[in-house]
Amino acid sequence: MANRGPSYGLSREVQEKIEQKYDAELESRLVNWIIVQCGEQIEHPPPGRQHFQTWLMDGTLLCKLINSLYPKGNEPIAKISESKMAFKQMEQISQFLKAAEIYGVRTTDIFQTVDLWEGKDMAAVQRTLMALGSLAVTKDDGCYKGDPSWFHRKAQQNRRGFSEEQLRQGQNVIGLQMGSNKGASQSGMTGYGMPRQII
Repeated sequence: MANRGPSYGLSREVQEKIEQKYDAELESRLVNWIIVQCGEQIEHPPPGRQHFQTWLMDGTLLCKLINSLYPKGNEPIAKISESKMAFKQMEQISQFLKAAEIYGVRTTDIFQTVDLWEGKDMAAVQRTLMALGSLAVTKDDGCYKGDPSWFHRKAQQNRRGFSEEQLRQGQNVIGLQMGSNKGASQSGMTGYGMPRQII
């Protein structure tokens, strides 16, 4: 972790707002999912943002997590290093992020490497893991392990096909957005250009 001094003023206020977004209940659910999904003897970390960050910081668990969402032999990350060197660990985090984007996580839901490595925005890390879990549940390809109620299913595309005849018939219908012409008449209207009658 970077050795930084305390922040003051606006920087401190911004950091406090970011830290308020962190959800301890969500942390517990994500830890349980990662342990079940990876299927190994993984030690449960003590609760708290700092411990969660330390648990994920080297990138090995994240790489194992993304690999476990693919069938055997199709894993996106071929070699997972357990190196203690900072640049190797950061490289593994970025490999996870690339693999998550390929898996289908939107770019806007993906955290930056420093958010995890320096603990700047652990709420963003949670958001990425939630998006990944939701995608895994939605895909329903047999690779997801754990309770499906831990994540929300994403809405599925529901395309509708209309024949040419159905499309032609739809052109003849006046939709209610156009208003109604029932009851309209020109009775009582005066002709164009006639003077106004004053009695």
